[in-house]
Parts: sequence; structure tokens; C-alpha cells
Amino acid sequence: MIYVTLTEMLEKKQMTSKMLCEIIGITEANLSILRSGKAKAIRFTTLNAICQALECHPGDILRYTEGGQPEDDMV
Repeated sequence: MIYVTLTEMLEKKQMTSKMLCEIIGITEANLSILRSGKAKAIRFTTLNAICQALECHPGDILRYTEGGQPEDDMV
């Protein structure tokens, strides 16, 4: 299962979701769907823009774990 840890990365970078939306040019509703883990897909261009804005790598905001349960350090 893939988990989105974007909220944690935003906190680490001391950035609000609204600020990120303005930087990368997506709506707050779309970012909320992504942050909640309810998104079925993400465009590479959006992922690239998020990584540029947060100065991170895709693996910093997307985590994979087997069995469908988040690891203890991800909750």
C-alpha cells in the first residue's frame, strides 16, 4: 500500500497547504484529496512541482508498505 506523507513534509518545511497550492498551481481541494490518500493517481508534472517546491524527492512524500498497514513511524 502506498501512503502519502505530504502533511508531514509540509510541517517539516514550515509551509501551509495553501502556500504549496499557490506555488504549484493546483486547487486546495485537489491537494486535500492527495494529502488524504484518496487520490487514485498523481501526474508526474504535479509530483515534480511538489518536489521542487518542498525541495524533496518523491520518496519523501510517498511511502510503500506491504500488508496495507502503515508502519509505526508513519502514523
